[in-house]
Amino acid sequence: MKRLLILGVCFVLLISCEDKVYIPDNNFEQALIDLGYDDAIDGYVLKNSINNCKELDVSSKGISYLNGIERFSALTGLSCNNNQLTSLDLRGNTALTGLSCNSNKLTSLNVSGCTALTRLHCYSNKLTSLNVSGCTALTVLHCGNFGLGNGLTSLDITQNTALTELYCNNNQLTSLDVSQNTALTVLHCYINQLTSLDITQNTALTELYCGNNQLTSLDVSGCTALTSLSCGDNQLTSLNVSGCTALVKLYCNRNQLTGRLNLSQNAALIDLDCEYNQLTSLGELGPHIDYDILNCWNNNFNCEDYQRP
Repeated sequence: MKRLLILGVCFVLLISCEDKVYIPDNNFEQALIDLGYDDAIDGYVLKNSINNCKELDVSSKGISYLNGIERFSALTGLSCNNNQLTSLDLRGNTALTGLSCNSNKLTSLNVSGCTALTRLHCYSNKLTSLNVSGCTALTVLHCGNFGLGNGLTSLDITQNTALTELYCNNNQLTSLDVSQNTALTVLHCYINQLTSLDITQNTALTELYCGNNQLTSLDVSGCTALTSLSCGDNQLTSLNVSGCTALVKLYCNRNQLTGRLNLSQNAALIDLDCEYNQLTSLGELGPHIDYDILNCWNNNFNCEDYQRP
């Protein structure tokens, strides 16, 4: 009889534990209270109250730990920006399609089980590595920085063939393979340590910002949809924009370009900055060029020859 009683108590306790989710961070629990998912800070939230939680925004709440988030099984969207998080494990949140965890102190981010994830924003953290190989549905990845933050030395996106927008600027990347990302329309990889960039397979690109690297040549002739190209502050001695008939903005300043910059096929060009090179001529500029913002000083020709007639 006594044994049956003990077993009964253990069963009740087990059921009770299954009905509750452990939330060790008081600030996280307070945020859940504010959102109506809990009613008191006691280290737990009822599982039934979060079963149908699909969107959760707990940004700017001073949260250090998101332990318990793995029990939010229906969660599709999570915003936890501007907190004090140092690690975030979302392997159990397999329904997640959108994640924004910007401006934390993350050194570890695990999204290996998030196969449905389409948008990931994790910029301005302290990440030195990021594994998104399992996120095959990913269309937007923002792992760059604004000021201090991530220090990624490598980034493998070869499995993310659905990717349309990639922002990996302000890191420490020495190489970047985008050959499998043929759907890319936006690529921001400026302020890294890239010595080469092959975009021959990225013909859908409309915006390419690759300035402040160590590139010596750049061929975007196959990017016929490209409208904006910023490749300044590199070591370019060769730049081919011949096929970019839609190009509107070109910033190739502070490189080592010589001779004549061929812009004969860029009739849509409006904004041009090519100062601080060793160019001898621009050739004939297109009819839409805005002479008020034309910047071609500090070359081996007289910039005044290209000012507004």
